[in-house]
Amino acid sequence: MSAAPAAPDPAADLSPAPGERMDRRLVVLLAVTCGVAVTNLYVAQPLLDTIARAFGVGESTAGLLVTAGQVGYVLGLAFLVPLGDLLERRRLVVGLLVVAAAAQVVSTVAPSFAVLAASLAAVGVASAVAQVVVPLASSMAGEEERGRIVGTVMSGLLVGILLARTLSGLLSELGGFRLVFAVAAGTMLVLAAVLWRFLPVAPPPVGPDHGVAGRVRYRRLLRSVLALIREEPELRRRMWLGATGMAIFSVLWTAVAFLLAREPYGYGDGVIGLFGLAGLAGALMAPVAGRISDAGHGRAATTGALVTLLLSWVLLDLGGTSVVALVLGIVVLDFAVQGLQITNQSTIYALRPDARSRITTAYMVAYFLGGVTGSTASSAVWGAGGWDAVCVLGGAIAAVGLASWIWFGWTARRTGAVALDRG
Repeated sequence: MSAAPAAPDPAADLSPAPGERMDRRLVVLLAVTCGVAVTNLYVAQPLLDTIARAFGVGESTAGLLVTAGQVGYVLGLAFLVPLGDLLERRRLVVGLLVVAAAAQVVSTVAPSFAVLAASLAAVGVASAVAQVVVPLASSMAGEEERGRIVGTVMSGLLVGILLARTLSGLLSELGGFRLVFAVAAGTMLVLAAVLWRFLPVAPPPVGPDHGVAGRVRYRRLLRSVLALIREEPELRRRMWLGATGMAIFSVLWTAVAFLLAREPYGYGDGVIGLFGLAGLAGALMAPVAGRISDAGHGRAATTGALVTLLLSWVLLDLGGTSVVALVLGIVVLDFAVQGLQITNQSTIYALRPDARSRITTAYMVAYFLGGVTGSTASSAVWGAGGWDAVCVLGGAIAAVGLASWIWFGWTARRTGAVALDRG
């Protein structure tokens, strides 16, 4: 006789009781964790020109460091993030931060460009911890505040992405590019200790896919990610839009360091890093987009973000010779990318509450594959045609994203689907 499934573990339900709200201090801690973890992927970007000269490689080759980190991140998303639906999440988060710290130590002492690229790929794998944290925050939030909480945590992630460039440039000016990686290693270890002390134990969620005792085998867990993609058309749509947005983001930030290091600008690492501050305005969009989604207006927010992404490239093209236009273009683009990201995630997290880590895996693998494509294409296009060609590339990707969204809406109306009107 087969054993009956074990009763759900009440500890696995981390959301607050009805009428209560998630502890604000915990929200801040999770936002900081996302921000600090994701800095690993971006600290090399303002240093590309310096690293190219230090190792005697070309600019296009140096740009592959960004691609290496993003490829590692995609692997982490595919194979590690689903573990958030299987393992105790505090231990998983802390363990991945320790691995990231160890890999950054290797980056600090890397004797060659190849070793640096390999270590940054390993850093990227462990940095997928940021996407364990986002569905964890969603699980801890109440239904009526989920969009706002996810938006706040994601704003921490965006701040980390942008401040990574600024702090990286300043540290490089003070002590060289190796100091940047050493500081990153120390920061990961400090954060791991803080989380072990203050993050509550977070058992995996229990749902219909989890079988006896709320657990699934790892191989089955990975297969279930593919099943979610097959069964949820809205997830597939949002994966495509997310990939488009991240490709655009990577096109800009891979090439802008080369633009700013050349005439008419001729800036050093410190000043190039300061341009990351221009994108901080985008972080303000995260809670706003979350509230819009909570209010049921996610479709309008998605449309506005995609139109704004397309228009931002007009300003960025003018930024080839005008620093004012360049800064405004960065602000507008980051604002739109963040708005698109939050509306996408608010929508997909409502699909399968018991499978948010696996939904995150599906979405973020697509998202960062878009990033890998964008950064690789940006490096190649910069070498072939300079800044104008980069702006044509970015604008073309934005146009494809907007056209796709219009197509999705048309087909949904034709078939009577309503999924696109969810947050």
